[in-house]
Amino acid sequence: MKLHDLHPTPGSRKPSRRVGRGHGSGRGKTAGRGTKGQKSRAGGNLPAWFEGGQTPLHIRTPKLHGFRNRGRVEYAPINLGRLGEVERGTLVTPDVLAHDGLLDDTKRPVKILGVGDAPAGITIHAHAFSRSALDKLGAAGSTVQLLSWPDNAPIDERPARPEGKRAERRRAGIARAERVAAGGDAAPIATSAKGSKAAADDDDEDDADAAPAAGTADDAQTAAEEEPAAEASESEPSA
Repeated sequence: MKLHDLHPTPGSRKPSRRVGRGHGSGRGKTAGRGTKGQKSRAGGNLPAWFEGGQTPLHIRTPKLHGFRNRGRVEYAPINLGRLGEVERGTLVTPDVLAHDGLLDDTKRPVKILGVGDAPAGITIHAHAFSRSALDKLGAAGSTVQLLSWPDNAPIDERPARPEGKRAERRRAGIARAERVAAGGDAAPIATSAKGSKAAADDDDEDDADAAPAAGTADDAQTAAEEEPAAEASESEPSA
């Protein structure tokens, strides 16, 4: 066996197709490209996503613009007006609402909204309450109880919402407007720790300045009382 005796296995290598090599070759003239058109010319290849000039799919597909809160909670809302016929002393829970047909979706937490008149003297258990609903229920003498989701466990008190700089500036503006309305100064009051410390230091200095003055006045009064007593003792004749 020598190197020039090595040959590929018959049928493993197929000769390439020779197009455009005359009519006798069977693939002359258009060479398998068809008759005329953009694709029959040299350099006429188009990408697979080309749609003939119409608006392509990736352009006419609607896009998801804007912000979508992934932590948003979808509530099943119920207005107070739908609870107007509830008798006094009744306990209203999400299960009771679902049983009476007032709750459309039982797979979402329940939120009570303040549209309509509030029933009097009832107890409502829900996962959320609007501010107007709480005001109306409180005025009607009803009791509310917050529930956790999804275990429906009672919550002792409403969690406090964190307040940012905007809320702090709003409170400062309201306080300033009240001072101006009362005839005071519109200058802001120092609320920072540094300002409070400086104010405390100033108060301490004022107290320290006032203390020696008070002591001096007391000493002067005591000396004035002792001088007449000494003069009286000197004027008495000796025995």
